[in-house]
Amino acid sequence: MTLDLSPPVLYSFRRCPYAMRARLAILASGLTVELREIVLREKAPEFLASSPKGTVPVLVTPSVVIEESFDVMLWALEQSDPEGWLAMPEVGYEWVARCDGPFKTALDHTKYAVRYPDLDPEQERRRAAEFLVDLNLQIASSDWLFGAKCTLADIAIAPFVRQFTNSDRSWFDAQPWPNLQRWLSGSLASDHFARIMTKYPKWQAGDRPVLFPSPA
Repeated sequence: MTLDLSPPVLYSFRRCPYAMRARLAILASGLTVELREIVLREKAPEFLASSPKGTVPVLVTPSVVIEESFDVMLWALEQSDPEGWLAMPEVGYEWVARCDGPFKTALDHTKYAVRYPDLDPEQERRRAAEFLVDLNLQIASSDWLFGAKCTLADIAIAPFVRQFTNSDRSWFDAQPWPNLQRWLSGSLASDHFARIMTKYPKWQAGDRPVLFPSPA
């Protein structure tokens, strides 16, 4: 019997915040995957065969297909967590749930307002801002959500705050949220973030495997 020693496959898209946080966790874990960059308007049939829902990230291992980004994060960090990102209070998972639920919904209604003509984009932005106000208060006396050390919640949330700010950066910069602005700037200036934002060509069958993370 021949063992398959090839790494798991991660279908990803560079600018997707869900895929960003999955890549961040894999990078921090020290694990290696084969990265396949997907173009969302032209999805590879192999990608859709692995996950018919057609959204990234998707991690394909010999035993399981993981289709949710937070589950990919846990998959990586539960195997190896040298930076201690899992060492956070239980309330950290509640923060992530708020981000992935009400905040992301309001973010989409704001950023993609043309898709939701029956909704008031300004009202939706105010709803998104409720979460950001709470974040600003949470990190008022610390560098990260739960003290001096980065945790899973920080990494899971930051890509979505980045997406929100990029929808109207001047508006975000004008808000009285110095703690949040400092936290986001620090997150995006990290070596980890720089490494996960490397550009890769669109993957197609037959391409030479691209390992992630690439050598520093």
